[in-house]
Amino acid sequence: MDVYSVTLEGPAPWGFRLQGGKDFSMPLTVSRLTPGGKAVQANVGVGDWVVSIDGVNTESMTHVEAQNKIRACTGNLTLSLSRAVGTPGSNQKMESLDNALISSSKGQHPLLSEGMFFDELYPESK
Repeated sequence: MDVYSVTLEGPAPWGFRLQGGKDFSMPLTVSRLTPGGKAVQANVGVGDWVVSIDGVNTESMTHVEAQNKIRACTGNLTLSLSRAVGTPGSNQKMESLDNALISSSKGQHPLLSEGMFFDELYPESK
């Protein structure tokens, strides 16, 4: 696993959206980046897994817990992430994500559930 860390200088907006979480049986993953935003400038990639938020492992975090942890960062935000593409095993990681989507409960797409994204925390730059 190609894990890397970034520290985004606060305050928000951080320039990214997340999807997933323990409550969706999916890893927390960067789903969108704001062009020119802080996350883009730090070379964060769409599809990268969020391994930790300010040193706290995200493996057992729900989406709301991750949202609250990020919201609590009023200064700098430090993330440890795992690359989604361009590294050995990245195809395997994306296949695992696809399988999680396919096997989601009740056939409802977990990423399209209401309230999944951090629009209120990370408004688009205009």
